[in-house]
This record gives sequence, C-alpha cells and structure tokens, in this order.
Amino acid sequence: MSKGTSPKAILRKNYTPYPWLLKGAKLRFEIDDETTRVLSALSFEANPAAQASKTLKLDGQSMELLSVSLDGRRLQPADYEQDRDHLVVPVGQEPFLLETEVLIRPRENTALEGLYMSGDFLLTQCEAEGFRKITYFPDRPDVMTVFDVILEADLDRFPVLLSNGNVVETGEANGGRHWARWVDPFAKPSYLFALVAGDLACVEDRFMTRSGRDVSLRFYVEHENADRCDHAMESLINAMKWDESRFGLEYDLDIYNVVATNDFNMGAMENKSLNIFNSRYVLASPESATDSDYQGIESVIGHEYFHNWTGNRVTCRDWFQLTLKEGLTVFRDQEFTSDLQSRAVKRIQDVRNLRSSQFPEDAGPMAHPIRPDRYKEISNFYTMTVYRKGAEIIRMYHTLLGEEGFQRGMRLYFERHDGQAVTCDDFLAAMADANDVDFERFGRWYGQSGTPVVSARGEFDEGSGTYTLTLAQHTAPTLDQAEKQPLLIPVRAALISKTGNVIPARVGDLEADASGSVLLILDADEKRFVFRDVPEQPVPSLLRDFSAPVRLEFDASPADLAVLMAHDNNAFVRWESAQSLASRAILANVERRAAARPMHIGDGLVAAFRALLADGQTDPALVAEAIMLPDEEYLGGQVDEVDVDGIHAARCFVRAELAGRLEDDFLARYHAMSSQGPYDKSAASMARRSLRNACLPYLMETTAGEALAETQLDRSDNMTDALAALRALVHHRAGSSQRALDAFESRWRHDALVMDKWFAIQASIPGPDTLETVQHLLAHPGFSLKNPNKVRAVIGVFATLNPTGFHAAHGGGYRFLTDRVIALDALNPQIAARMVSAFNSWTRYDADRSVLMRTELKRIAGYSTLSPDVSEIVGNALRMDKGRPENG
Repeated sequence: MSKGTSPKAILRKNYTPYPWLLKGAKLRFEIDDETTRVLSALSFEANPAAQASKTLKLDGQSMELLSVSLDGRRLQPADYEQDRDHLVVPVGQEPFLLETEVLIRPRENTALEGLYMSGDFLLTQCEAEGFRKITYFPDRPDVMTVFDVILEADLDRFPVLLSNGNVVETGEANGGRHWARWVDPFAKPSYLFALVAGDLACVEDRFMTRSGRDVSLRFYVEHENADRCDHAMESLINAMKWDESRFGLEYDLDIYNVVATNDFNMGAMENKSLNIFNSRYVLASPESATDSDYQGIESVIGHEYFHNWTGNRVTCRDWFQLTLKEGLTVFRDQEFTSDLQSRAVKRIQDVRNLRSSQFPEDAGPMAHPIRPDRYKEISNFYTMTVYRKGAEIIRMYHTLLGEEGFQRGMRLYFERHDGQAVTCDDFLAAMADANDVDFERFGRWYGQSGTPVVSARGEFDEGSGTYTLTLAQHTAPTLDQAEKQPLLIPVRAALISKTGNVIPARVGDLEADASGSVLLILDADEKRFVFRDVPEQPVPSLLRDFSAPVRLEFDASPADLAVLMAHDNNAFVRWESAQSLASRAILANVERRAAARPMHIGDGLVAAFRALLADGQTDPALVAEAIMLPDEEYLGGQVDEVDVDGIHAARCFVRAELAGRLEDDFLARYHAMSSQGPYDKSAASMARRSLRNACLPYLMETTAGEALAETQLDRSDNMTDALAALRALVHHRAGSSQRALDAFESRWRHDALVMDKWFAIQASIPGPDTLETVQHLLAHPGFSLKNPNKVRAVIGVFATLNPTGFHAAHGGGYRFLTDRVIALDALNPQIAARMVSAFNSWTRYDADRSVLMRTELKRIAGYSTLSPDVSEIVGNALRMDKGRPENG
C-alpha cells in the first residue's frame, strides 16, 4: 500500500485460494554496489482447488520493471497492466512460464524490508510482505514452491553469498566477480526466502542428529564480532538436542546458517536454513552482555530454530493465522528455557511480560483476537497478543491434555500437514482428534479479544467439612467487539491450611496432581466447585502456574496472602501473593496522596519482605522476582484513571519505607549473594546476581547505597553487575552518576549493543526533565534514526518505560514523540508504528493529559503522506474518543 492512501481492510472471511500453482521459482541476483538486477523465471499451472482465471496477478513494489516475457515471448507494455503494487498479465493455455527482469536499489531502502544494505553487506527481510519489493511474485504464504537461486557479485566486496537450502554450484565470472547457486529442496512461501551477500567472518561448529545427519552450523558476523558467538552456538546446539528429545523433531538439511546484523526491525527471522538475527540476539561476552542478554539469546536462537517445523515445514495459509506459527513457537521456546533453567522463574517472567505489555493491548484501540478477522496493515499485527497470548492458548492445550496428550496432538498435526500452509482450525482439530476430545468451546479463544476477568469467592462450611468455590467470568467489551461469549478457562487450584500445608481435599471425581492441585474447568458464566474433606478454614491457592491468561479477582486478606507468600508450594502463587501485597500498599498510598493524607505501609508488608529476605532455601532468582515491586505501567493498569505522579510517588515511598525498616536485611542478603569467583553463566550464578541486584535499588534509599553501587561498578567483571550499578546511580541521581556515565561511554563507545544500554538507562530516568536528556541523546554521534535498535533504546524506552518523563504534565514528551514518529514514518514505517503505539492508552489518563495526547494524534493523522502502518494505529486510537470501552 502506497503512502498517503487510506488502507482498505482485508477480511479473513474473504480468503480464496490463489488460482495458480507455482511449480518452481528460478531467481538470479546480479549484485552491484548501488543496484541489484533480479531475473525471475516462474513456472505456473492452474490450481484445481481454486476458481479458474485468465490473468496472472503478481505483487510488486518499489522496483523498476525492465522486461516481461511469457513462454519466451517478450511482452510489450500494452500486453500487461502495471501499477504501484501489482503486475497483471493475461495468460492463455497453461502451464506457462513468466519471466521478469527488475532493478532494485537496496542502499536506498531505509524501511529494512525486502533487500537492503546493513553496513557493508546486503541482506533480506521478507516477512510479512517484503518479497514484493525484490521481484514480482505471488507474495502470500499459501503459495509455496521450490526456489533455485543464483547470486552473482564482486568477489572482493561480497565474498560470502548465501541463500536458503544447500549450495550446489559455485564459480567465477568476468570482471573479478563470482557466483553461487543455492537450491532449497523444501517448498516454502516467499516470506521465508533469504539472501545475504558481504564480507563476513564465519564461526562454524557441527551437530549430528539422532538419525546420523551431519549438520554444519555456521554463524556469519562482522569480523570484529567473531569472538562473541560462542553462547549463540551453544544455544543452537542445545535447541537442536532439546527438539529431538522433547518433540522428536530433527533438522532436515546439511547446513544451518545464521547471520547477525545491527539493522533489523525485529529480533530475528526464521528463513529456512538461513536465519537472520538482530545482533543483540547473537553477540555476547561477559564484559558486554548481561545475564538477561544471555537468556534472551538462548530463547531467540531456540525460537527461530524451532520454527523449522512450526512455521516452515508447516506454515500459515494466510496472515490471519499468524499465531498458528508464532504462538506455538513461543510456547516451545518458553518450554526450552524452562527445561534448561528454572521453570518457576521463567513462568513468572513470562507472566510479568504478558501483563505489562499484552493486557494493555487487549484493553486498547488495537485490541484483537489472537486470530484477527480483519487488518489493514499486517505489520501491525505482529503483536504481543498474537505471540504471547497465542502462546498462553497453546499452553492451555498442554494444561488440558497433559504432556502425553499434547505430544500426541503434535504428532498428528505434523502427519497431516507437513509441507502445507494451514489454519488454526487445523491445529485445533489435530489436538482434538488425537485425544478424542471436544474443543469447540475452547476454540472461542481464537476469535475473542480482551482479557477475561475471573472472579472467585469461597465459603467454608465447618459442619459438612466442605469449601464451596464459586468462579465467574466476564470479558469487557473492546473496541473491535461489543459482545463477548463465555470461554473455556482452566483454573488450577489447591487449598492451603493456615500453617501452610496442602489440604488433600476432593472435588467430585477430579484427581489432584503431585502438588495437590486440581484442574477446575470454568466453561460457563458462573460455576460452583465443592471441595470435600476440608477440616479447617482454608486459604485458596488459585490460578496456579497462571493456568489461563486472565485477571483473577479474589479478595484475599493480607493474612492469607502472607500464608501463600510464605508457604505455598506453587512458586507462581507465592510470587503473585507478594505482588498483590505490594500493589495494595502502593495503590492505597496513591489514594492517600490524592486525599492529602500521610502515606504509610503496614507491618504486614514489612514482615512479608523480611521473611522473603531471610529465606535461604528458596531459589534466589525467585526471591529476586518476589521483592521487585510491581512496575508503574502495571500499576497504572489496575486503576480506571492513571495518576502518573501519584503512582510514582507512592511506589518510591513504599520502596524507601521497606529499605529504611529492613536495611540490615537487604544489606545482609546483598553481601551474601556477592560473587564467589570469576563470572559464569550457570543458572545458579545468574540467580545470585539477580537477587543481589534486586536488593541494590532498595539500598540506594539508604546512606550506604551510593558507595555500594560505586564499588560494584568499579569491581564488576561482568556487564550484569556493572549495568545494575550504573542504573542505580543514574536513576537515583547520585552525585557520581555523570562521572559514571562518562566513564562507561568512554569504554564502550565503539560497541553498538552496549551503547544501546547506555542510551536506555538515561532515557528511563524518572522525571519531567528527562525530556531534555533524551533530546540531547538524539544528537549523540552513536545515535541514528535509521537504526531500529537505537530508536528503541532512546525513543521507545522514553515513551513506554518512563511514565513520569513521557507523561510530564507540560506535554513536551507527547510533542517530542509526534515529531519523531513523523520523521520515522518517512524512513521506516514499521518502527514508526511501534513508536506511535505509546499513545494507544491515551483515554486512560486525566483530562489534561488526554487532551494533549489526542491533539498529537490528530497532528499525526493530518499528514497527507502518512504510511498505512501508522495510519491504522492512529485511526484506531482516535476512534476511542467516540466512546471508551469498559476497562477490562
């Protein structure tokens, strides 16, 4: 869709098969510094499953058409139709061969879609609709074919020539040029095509599959980064082993290539056998990467590898089915990390991420089901809903069926659909048929947006020894759907005694698992469950392991929360109870502040935190998660109207009070978790560092804090501890903070990934004056509006992770973001759309801020050359002005 045009909605119900089968695609790329000539030969025959057609319609944008030939006959312009988005050729008898020749200019491609230049090398990004910027093609996921590709380029400038599959021929050409021919034996859609050409270092290892295939594993990076691929390679080998042992899935080619680039709109791309990664998810060393970086690399490396089966071998019929591959593969990468590290901590981190980013999406102007019914710009639907909520729906299959039943469904899914482009309904059918269950009610999760609220109330009858738990569900209207239906919601539950033991109660014929949990199925508006053989008033432990992506409303007393926090054998509920206690304390103080009453915290919260800090038996990483106060974005989601300054002040007050009353406890645990030797990335060492660094922000509230942070920064041998100390100094505006920032910059100014961290720390400093800092950062030599990582580190962090900065009452943050979005939209519409999404929750703020944000949204909407990407998001956000959906 061209800029300045109003995008027309595409509807899922209007899907029709492509009228032609693409039997083969031969491509030749003649690469030069400024231009690339692409010659395409496409062999077609009629698709018997589609309506017959007398024309061939191909997608194509932003290229110069040089020639068109049909069955060897060159066509004249009068013989075909061409507009900005398509090439339409009348065809006669089939089968037929269509050949085109086009010229593209990768160096001018700032949108980073199609073929573009990153530094000194060329690479592609074709998902979702980037291939149409390379050559004329049926650029849709249900058109699958075998690609035969020749790459030709200058030998000195582009010694490495890569594409999908296996290299079958190489040779030299005239004028110091060379060529390589790549053939991928597996049919794939165009969005999985990839090409890389440049001067890159290769780091190689090997993996032997369980059936005896010897696979060459190759990471291609810029030469100066060749020593930072060890962890990524180790993660890839671990992923290959894990997929064989857990899912029985092997790699199917002789080569697996990964290329890292600094210029990438996303995290990574699963192109068949040629993955292209954002450098941040490949490059790591203890000096330059944090523990979370190491964990992120392991997760994303695994995610893209797992796509080889869940996304590549079986792909999507259309883009409405995007969660078919992404939700499933996110679930698989979450399980991979859980099996290799701490399952409990991983689950908590995933839930924290879901609540802070996906729940607001469900309640905002871009609310949509995991399988949307309509879209205008598909790039806008690579969302937390499709990915993260989609993974939660897959997890519910696993919860309902168990590991054995889930794997039985996966095997049937692959048996039926290997090599096909299919739908979410096909996946559901495989799970249902393999286990002989009825999933019709469960299928509603695919088509309903919004976050369900599950309310619970309990009643103990001492005489009969029963505890009746009543569960009810409600999903509020969203902008895209006014009416909601009851869903099938699995609620894992147990009863805990006041002394912290699981009560072995019975609920009908339901069987408890080893932890004492029973799985309750809420499949109506309201349902009652009677627990029998209950000898005393219990404390209900609900939504164990976060068994469904819902908000739980249960009025547990502080005393009951303290019992769960101290004794529950379910790690998620322990963490959730700590978060609930802290959230209540913070939000109560928001109300006190608004009423001009003194703020305070009760002894119960202090006692609960003291118990956490004294707990030497629990995984330190779990304790670290429990003592981290809920962030301001999450707290804002718990109220009808966000009090930006009040939430910040109340959260700071609670942190300071806890620090003041538990200083010795925080200090003791901080020192107990100090390093025992050189850096290592074992789960145990990461857990110790996480708890130590979780204590540091509290200690910064004490007189000892600044000296502790300075010492940690000076003595740290790893980026995890160094960055935690730097953040503590800078965010608490310590006297030494500028000196620390300057020294960090001096050391790392030539490392783009580390400098992103330096940028982000400053962009997230709380307070209205941070806007001035952010504006200065845009003028830094290391910042570029053309680089997505830099945009995310400065503009993205400021707009989404700095409430008191972005939402400063003067409105400067809003005007700043609008100016940047307009500038970005001319360069990279996808990134511009991500940035403008910071305005999506504008109706949830006070009247003054809402008016300021609405003004900026209208200013953006008024630009005549606005991209479809930004136009759709801004248009939906402004629709909220016509009536705010009830807060879900």
